[in-house]
Amino acid sequence: MLKFITHRPFWVNLITAGVLAVVVFVIFILSLNFLTNHGRSRTVPMVTGKTFAEAQKILTREGFDIVIQDSLYVDTLPPMSILKQVPESDAVVKVNRTVYLTINRAVPPMIDMPNLIGYSFRNAEMNLSSAGLRLGDTIYKSDFARNSVLDQMYNGGHISAGTKIQMGSSITLVLGTGVGETQFNVPNLVGWTYGDAKAKLEENGLNILVVQADPASRDSLNEYIYRQDPQRFNEEGNPMRIRTGQLISVWLSIVKPVVTDSTNNLPGPQ
Repeated sequence: MLKFITHRPFWVNLITAGVLAVVVFVIFILSLNFLTNHGRSRTVPMVTGKTFAEAQKILTREGFDIVIQDSLYVDTLPPMSILKQVPESDAVVKVNRTVYLTINRAVPPMIDMPNLIGYSFRNAEMNLSSAGLRLGDTIYKSDFARNSVLDQMYNGGHISAGTKIQMGSSITLVLGTGVGETQFNVPNLVGWTYGDAKAKLEENGLNILVVQADPASRDSLNEYIYRQDPQRFNEEGNPMRIRTGQLISVWLSIVKPVVTDSTNNLPGPQ
């Protein structure tokens, strides 16, 4: 071969090389169109929401390859259903393109139960949702911490934080009613300053609400209580009862009222 080339004139070899280069280039261009499926495209069908078996049948029939890219768990959708596809439906792509699928897991994953005790109901509900759990029943129990989570339950019993539980499970929350079980005789607050009465009531788990303050005063804590609701006695003269967490409304004045009830008691458990 070397002798054949060297014994030919240079210009002949040059022309031969040029022709070969053109032929190789043309073959390359033609094969490139074939290998890249130039001009051959198809529309990606929608398989989101279908079962994996259905999606596989549809995509294979249309000439697409399939790869399961990820799996998630959504308890409101059927197991093994398609949650997401890439490319999306109606996208125009070349034939033999791979469609990547995200499927819904058939078995719920196990997660750690969060600690919800002490949370407000709203925060507990958000934490359940973010953990992939659902709110089941709500049970109310006497406690002055209104709408605060007192206990968390699963299948009728207490469930501790960190316990493994299936995602999507329903959790029952035990909430405080805002009213405790301890009862008091309603105290007579008339004649007390608002500051003193407030401090003493809060020590006993009672709440106080100012309905009306004296507009002439700049310091409500030193104003005097001249009216309250509920009062110490009912219309029959019997002592009124109040529970922890309940509210006593008061009216204030800068003038100290005349106290007709000399006992002027503040609450104590009865």
